[in-house]
Amino acid sequence: MKNVNVLIDEKKLQARVKEIADEIRKEYNGKTITLICILKGSTFFTADLARYLYDQDVRLEFIRVSSYNEGTVSSGEIKMKLDLKDSLQGKDAIVVEDIIDTGRTLSYLIEYLKLKNPNSLKLCALLTKPSRRVCKVDADYIGFEVPDKFVVGYGLDCNEQYRNLPYIGYLED
Repeated sequence: MKNVNVLIDEKKLQARVKEIADEIRKEYNGKTITLICILKGSTFFTADLARYLYDQDVRLEFIRVSSYNEGTVSSGEIKMKLDLKDSLQGKDAIVVEDIIDTGRTLSYLIEYLKLKNPNSLKLCALLTKPSRRVCKVDADYIGFEVPDKFVVGYGLDCNEQYRNLPYIGYLED
């Protein structure tokens, strides 16, 4: 495994996830929320976010799309690997993503999910990397803006390694 440099430590990361949950709670007070976890990268973020929303009625859905084959560069081709199990018809849904990079995958996914007729559809991203953006994607909730480095940890990986780190780090080139 390569050496990982800490970018956002665990304490700062958890504090921001709790703040995002507080923002969501204020907006959806008393409503049922469907969190759509984009596998595999947003698993840790979604789980913590749901735990911080302990006083809300939260439902979980999972979807898996990918534009990465192996390595650190997107192929640009988006593949649906796992679709939602339940209907979004009339539901208030929040897509939970680990990072907005080029925006291609999320742009595709948001349009796809709108076709499922949710009552509302918002985007919550732990990280955003605007320097790499190719497609316009507007997130309703954002954790942190990060520099153009390959980030890992807290669900983000490099060839399936580093997901279990409790912080966000980056790999040296």
